[in-house]
Amino acid sequence: MKRDFDVIVVGGGMVGAGFAALLGAYEPTEGLQVAMLEPRPVPCPSSGEPFDLRVSAVSRASQRLLERTGAWPQVVQRGAAAYQRMVVWDERSTPGGRESICFDAAGLGEPDLGHIVENRTVQAALTERAMTHGVTLLRTGVAELDQAGEAMTVVTTEGRRLTAALVVAADGSESVVRRLAGIDSRGWDYGQHAVVAHLQPELAHAHTAWQRFLSTGPLALLPLADGRVSLVWSTTPGQAAVLAGLDDARFCDEVTGASGGVLGRLEPTTPRVAFPLRLLHALSYTGHRIALIGDAAHGVHPLAGQGVNLGFMDTAALAQSLGEGRGRGADPGDAAPLRRYERWRKAENIPAMALMDGLKRLFSNSDPALSWLRRTGLALADRSGPLKRSLIEHAMGLAGEVPLPVAREL
Repeated sequence: MKRDFDVIVVGGGMVGAGFAALLGAYEPTEGLQVAMLEPRPVPCPSSGEPFDLRVSAVSRASQRLLERTGAWPQVVQRGAAAYQRMVVWDERSTPGGRESICFDAAGLGEPDLGHIVENRTVQAALTERAMTHGVTLLRTGVAELDQAGEAMTVVTTEGRRLTAALVVAADGSESVVRRLAGIDSRGWDYGQHAVVAHLQPELAHAHTAWQRFLSTGPLALLPLADGRVSLVWSTTPGQAAVLAGLDDARFCDEVTGASGGVLGRLEPTTPRVAFPLRLLHALSYTGHRIALIGDAAHGVHPLAGQGVNLGFMDTAALAQSLGEGRGRGADPGDAAPLRRYERWRKAENIPAMALMDGLKRLFSNSDPALSWLRRTGLALADRSGPLKRSLIEHAMGLAGEVPLPVAREL
């Protein structure tokens, strides 16, 4: 059957653009005709533009995906901040003390634990690389899906009809494709909002990611390449509204106190933005000639910084599954490679989501008994070499069934 494309990717955010670019860069899927639908593709920021508030911690596996697609040099040039250490402590303990945990890249024989990168730069670089690899960028969205027969028909918001063997939903937590495909999801609000801003610390961040667990939620300070830190403060909606409305001097006092003064005074250098946090999980990652990746399939609490990394691992696993199927003569939309992808990623994502949800519930409360339990747990984990190594290797994407496109040996 004649189709317009082999694969249509709906959504050109970091994960969608990453998948489109990877299909062109990964040898088993080279030559597939791919379109990416994104109504508002972001341009690459100019060298003089301020660093955007939206940043992510990308793991080693995610870095390899960016390297594989050719996007990494552009991300580094803009300012990717490597961090060598991560220190986590409870509000009733001290950073680096007996009841905290410290992860160090040196102990793993790695140059760093990951990088803090600007989201829009990653998105723009991956979009550019996708187009270099022959992906057709269409500045439009999806209005309807027709799932009949051996092709999927996508009706764009302008009424254009496009056919493909497979449609990949990378259009976020409110995925239109997921809704049109009739795939249900489950989830709940965390009762928290994340307050984000960039701050100038009095003390050097020492290429370290700092996270303090407060009774109302975790506060993270992520190192930026220019010496500032990016704040992600998860707290109650009421407190988030108050923090967003404070003047800079009052906010400086509040965030410095909440951080325990670990980096001295923290002076705000940007406006503050707050957004709600919730968990989401699609009951199925696939349908008839449909696959979900990234936030369209799952949404997690930001406390471990794993959201975009889980999404990038989805892209690598789906690319490998499609490549293996193609080697056996399968169509990109055939059920077998899609089932392989779904089994694989659910086996990885569900435990990761359960762990992050459990950590949120354990640490975001003021119960004295649970406070003692979490401090004791951090202390024991810090002293348990195998457990500590396993935790950080999973966070870096170096453990579990690592997809070939992001494996250590390509």
